[in-house]
Amino acid sequence: MKKTMLLLLGVGLSATVWSQSSCNSDGQPLALALVERFVSADCVECWSEAQPELSQSGTLVLDWIVPSARGDDAPLSAAASRDALVRLQALGKTAPTETLVTRHTIAARGRPQLRVAQGLAIADYLGASIEVTRVKQRRAGQAWSIWLALVETIPAGVEGTPVTRNLVRNLFQPAWGLGSQLSKRKQSKFYELRPMRFAEGASPQRLRLVGWVQDAKGRVLAAAQTVCPPSE
Repeated sequence: MKKTMLLLLGVGLSATVWSQSSCNSDGQPLALALVERFVSADCVECWSEAQPELSQSGTLVLDWIVPSARGDDAPLSAAASRDALVRLQALGKTAPTETLVTRHTIAARGRPQLRVAQGLAIADYLGASIEVTRVKQRRAGQAWSIWLALVETIPAGVEGTPVTRNLVRNLFQPAWGLGSQLSKRKQSKFYELRPMRFAEGASPQRLRLVGWVQDAKGRVLAAAQTVCPPSE
């Protein structure tokens, strides 16, 4: 049963056999920056705050709702995720009481090739894949970490937000061992296909993937998002 679901969820994810209706990052302009907004589950006003300066061309914006000490009593608790705490820890940041914004500029040169793609949504799971091809310039001992976020793109004017938000609904980190001592040839390409669960209440039609690669110093080397063609 598990293998059957994985096969169904993976339909359309192959780089060579995807259909025209699949959602992937192929042909998209290179991301120039990754911005992350962390909103406390206590701060409804923060969710309703417009930040047009972040909506620049070439910028990918992620939105995280951070759990608070009030737990389920926090007004935004229904959309809060403990993955936000994991990400904050990786950034060396503490949970905000209002909004915390981080910005990562992505260098145009020396970046690895990154591809993300999504397949069918079945029940409360979405098929997701991420593929990274590292560049020849990568030096031995430079550890990378890979992040794949399942997001719900909430349009401006919907659910109380004046700006479009990519609300993180799930987070995955492949355990690829990119800092190991394997030969460069064996480590040239990495690929992962897996189902990702999305939270109850999320709209499957608004789900997208955002993936990024960062080095041991936390610098983002590449970022990409899936884009779905308009439905006919």
